[in-house]
Amino acid sequence: MNKPDLCVAKNREKVDIKYINLDLNLKPVFKGKKYFLRTYGCQMNVHDSEEIKYYLEQLGFNSVDVLEDADIVVLNTCAIRENAKDKVFGYLGRCKHLKKTKKDLIICVCGCLVQQPSEVEEIIKNHKYIDIVIGTHNLSELPYKILQCSGKQEVDVYSNSDKVFENVKYSRDSKISAWINIQLGCDKFCTYCIVPFTRGRERSRKIEEILKEVKELKEKGYLEITLLGQNVNAYGKDLNLGYDFATLLEETAKIGIPRIRFVTSHPWNFTEKMIDVIAKYENIMPYIHLPIQSGSDEILKKMNRRYTISEYKKLFDSIKNKVPNVSITTDIIVGFPNETEEDFQKTLDIVNYCKFDGAYTFIFSKRVGTVASLMEDKISFEEKEKRLHKLNELVNKYSLESNQKYLNKIVEVLVIGTSDRGDNKVCGYTDTMKLVNIVGSKDLIGKIVKVKIIDAKSFSLDGEVI
Repeated sequence: MNKPDLCVAKNREKVDIKYINLDLNLKPVFKGKKYFLRTYGCQMNVHDSEEIKYYLEQLGFNSVDVLEDADIVVLNTCAIRENAKDKVFGYLGRCKHLKKTKKDLIICVCGCLVQQPSEVEEIIKNHKYIDIVIGTHNLSELPYKILQCSGKQEVDVYSNSDKVFENVKYSRDSKISAWINIQLGCDKFCTYCIVPFTRGRERSRKIEEILKEVKELKEKGYLEITLLGQNVNAYGKDLNLGYDFATLLEETAKIGIPRIRFVTSHPWNFTEKMIDVIAKYENIMPYIHLPIQSGSDEILKKMNRRYTISEYKKLFDSIKNKVPNVSITTDIIVGFPNETEEDFQKTLDIVNYCKFDGAYTFIFSKRVGTVASLMEDKISFEEKEKRLHKLNELVNKYSLESNQKYLNKIVEVLVIGTSDRGDNKVCGYTDTMKLVNIVGSKDLIGKIVKVKIIDAKSFSLDGEVI
């Protein structure tokens, strides 16, 4: 067993990155068997699950949507907030019950949650029915763990993050839009965040390998790609090869895939060069997710965010001024330890200033192993809930105002699937990442169509095909 060590992630000293070209020779030895995969967390986890699906399907497993039908259950976990952990262990209760009737059922837990030593110890001590535990740094070993599964619990979780895997294969969820990993890990060490401990230090993929993947996706008919990383605009810093994220973004745009997006950016690494490239190319979508987390300089300092509100405003204004029709969303945490009423008011002030198109808002969640988990906190949970409610009211107000600007306008929408807003409806996204529900047939899926917006809500638009 390789237990993760949180101290390893705190070591900022650069190490040599090993680039490994994956060439797995898997055979369908489980042909006819079924797998159930459940994913928690961020876009990175969703993309990791596409890798997991590839391994399972190469081994012969077929996907099922009903837990009870499965021969193997894989939970790809998240650790960003306490409720994410609670959901995983709650679902494991169902898996445990199922294993009592299906003795040969294989249960696997992977992802960010098991990169935390305390959770690994919890599993080893109290969840012996789990067969395989594997972390984020050695996911490619999963198929071999399944092949070797003997009924004895196998735990393999590594804390080192000195490897970058190239030639990774995926069973993608969509034939229209695709994720592309360009950068892994994070060196920022925000005091509330567990990501540097679960995903390791920042390391970038080779630019030639990324561009090769983009070209292959274009040849397969993909209309949209999203460049993905824990801190996507830190891309290339660790390589010292004379190129950065702006370089990659421009080279990607030149390939000519219709729509290019990227997530998630850190304001500290967002450069004017990046903004200029986004503004220059029509196929780089005018949508930017730019987490601010708080409107108070004092709280930002305690969070170790490395920028001030003044600097964030300057960046925000530059993006707005240079990128036509740009949409900007953000992340905000309320109730950070000892956030004062004045601090919270400053958060409302920055929302009033920026009028974000949308925001993901959260109450601070204490994560064991982070600096913030050791901070004294005298704010009641009830007060934090009140602040969150007040913040959400303001965020939703500006989200609605932003969406109402689209009324009676004609926009291009990439239709990605059926809508849950009623029969005979499909849905898709504008270039600015606005969700649009459209009356229309499934024949529209996979096409970029012109749509007239006829109604606007806080979180979506309604439209009709022109």
